[in-house]
Amino acid sequence: MKMIMAIINSEDSRNVIDRLSRRGFSVTVVNSSGGFLRVGNNTLFCGVADEKVTEVLDLIRESCPTRIQYVTPLPPVMEPGEVNIPRPVEKHVGGATIFVYPVEHFERI
Repeated sequence: MKMIMAIINSEDSRNVIDRLSRRGFSVTVVNSSGGFLRVGNNTLFCGVADEKVTEVLDLIRESCPTRIQYVTPLPPVMEPGEVNIPRPVEKHVGGATIFVYPVEHFERI
């Protein structure tokens, strides 16, 4: 048995959870945030049999496309009279960060 932990963009989470649920996988969701943009993420936990790991990973990959977003960073703290016009920065968002852990013991009560 394996525990899959996937950190995904909040925009993609509904699609991933729906697709996993339709295939019979149980998912626990924890709201999180972080990264360069401090955007909202969801961390999904899904315990699966060893032979189902590839199926879950494929569903996550299909449901979490990467895309480009332009953001304007916050200007640095400056002295009076200085001018700094921040320029938009191209940032890739979406996708997923996935960890697969071995599970030695599982018990449903």
